[in-house]
Amino acid sequence: MKYRILIVEDDVVIQVQLRNLLAGNGYDTETINDFPVDMEQVRSFQPHLILLDIKLPGSDGFSVCSQIRAFSNAPIIFVTSCSTDMDELNSIMLGGDAFITKPYNTAILLAKIASLLKRAYPATEQEVLSCNGVVLHLESGTIEYAGRQTDLTKNELKILYYLFKHAGIICTRADLVEYLWDNQLYVDDNALSVNINRIRDKLSAIGVTDFIKTKHRQGYIL
Repeated sequence: MKYRILIVEDDVVIQVQLRNLLAGNGYDTETINDFPVDMEQVRSFQPHLILLDIKLPGSDGFSVCSQIRAFSNAPIIFVTSCSTDMDELNSIMLGGDAFITKPYNTAILLAKIASLLKRAYPATEQEVLSCNGVVLHLESGTIEYAGRQTDLTKNELKILYYLFKHAGIICTRADLVEYLWDNQLYVDDNALSVNINRIRDKLSAIGVTDFIKTKHRQGYIL
């Protein structure tokens, strides 16, 4: 499988350097050429990983990172000439996964990219699950039905993954909460209800109804 990497960098020379480096190492790339960044372009490319500069025209990289995190869990590496401790702290607090300063060592950058991709997309989850015509794309964190697709948050994706893996079996709320905690997603019983309702709303928006059934005092079943 070829991973898709989005380059958000306004310096054309560095853009070209990164594209050549990544293409030469087997990655598909896309660059943002118009600023401020259009989030629809980010969504349409569905990157597996994003390289993001901080100093950008129109809107800085921190703001871009926050906007991306509203709909994507793809790893984000800040590649920037900004090198203060506060810059690095801000990048982590806003959802960045790594921070590399320019001029960067290409071997270190490639190693960091490979490490984050391996962690974010383990081999056991590079699959597509389906149930009653509904398709769950684990790799891109989306769910699809009859050609219509919608994005999922990390919690929503994990909940659906568990339900799909146990299709036809009643999954208790306790089992779901325990599974999410084991995967370092801190969801209590109330938050589980909220996430299930949001998943149902998203399914309804793509034409799927009565997909996740509630079994009174037992749990959920597909």
